[in-house]
Amino acid sequence: MIRSGRGKLAGFAIGLAVVLIALLASILFGLQQFGIRELWLAYSQFDGSNEHLILTTTRVPRALIAAAVGASLAIAGAIMQVLTKNPLASPSLFGINSGAVLFIVVGIAFFGSSLTMGGMIWIAFAGAALTSLLVYGLSIQGSGGFEPIKLTLAGAAVAAFASSVTSGIMLVHKQSLDTALFWMVGSVSGRQLSHLLTVLPYISSGWLLAMLISGSLNVMALGDDSAKSLGQRLPLIRLASMIAVVLLAGSSVSAAGPIAFIGLIVPHLCRFLVGNDHRWLLPYCAVTGAILLVSADLASRFVLMPKEVPVGVATALIGVPFLIYVARRRNHG
Repeated sequence: MIRSGRGKLAGFAIGLAVVLIALLASILFGLQQFGIRELWLAYSQFDGSNEHLILTTTRVPRALIAAAVGASLAIAGAIMQVLTKNPLASPSLFGINSGAVLFIVVGIAFFGSSLTMGGMIWIAFAGAALTSLLVYGLSIQGSGGFEPIKLTLAGAAVAAFASSVTSGIMLVHKQSLDTALFWMVGSVSGRQLSHLLTVLPYISSGWLLAMLISGSLNVMALGDDSAKSLGQRLPLIRLASMIAVVLLAGSSVSAAGPIAFIGLIVPHLCRFLVGNDHRWLLPYCAVTGAILLVSADLASRFVLMPKEVPVGVATALIGVPFLIYVARRRNHG
């Protein structure tokens, strides 16, 4: 564990450098290989060639979206683990993934081929936000008010209901099955820079809100009684935390589909590096999440070349063994 503030700052700077290296590798390597000079010319002297088009309209947007989504999901996961007091929590626990998928499938079923990627992003974000509001509303019902276990159960129940409705719609509208499945697996391919710009205001707001409440998250992690004794307004902190999760995870799911395990894996890795101080943990989560998803997307291009494996499959292959490890360690503890 890095203990000194200077060491943590140096580690964060190294992480940023690794993000830049991963982004550059993601842009240059794949089925078609490019050099740094070609990347420079694609923006300084664009000539409309296939190489320049691939770089500017495919590789660069794809790498930037992967970095933004990875960072956002990792931060959202760290917040969810504090909010629910559950080390296995991730944004999907909040019903975000299931709500976004349900709305996407409904949109495909009713609008079909006329539904553009930009339209899918807005529909998915609306589904994620509305589902999260429903989960939050259910979690504060009852005489005891908000409790982490009630949030967990509400999220699981809403997610199961949304998944059942999604399956039913897909069985009735079979023509939408292929399109829906491609989106549901989770992928950053086929996205354009405009898709990132669409959700960037929400992602940026989520990052800023997360950093503003990072100190309060430290106190909340000590327990409700300790937080109250230190003068923390727990309902306000919880609400702000949930808004941050919806902004970050909802934007990510709407842009890239439900990519699993980033929000679970990264917070644990970063706690090992810098401990439980969320003022450091959240920035480290952002950097590490970006590195992990960009690297996973790059690796997914070489598994079945010339075909590509969706990045959601690649993160699942990494995440399932890690989930088993965390669960076994917790049981032994």
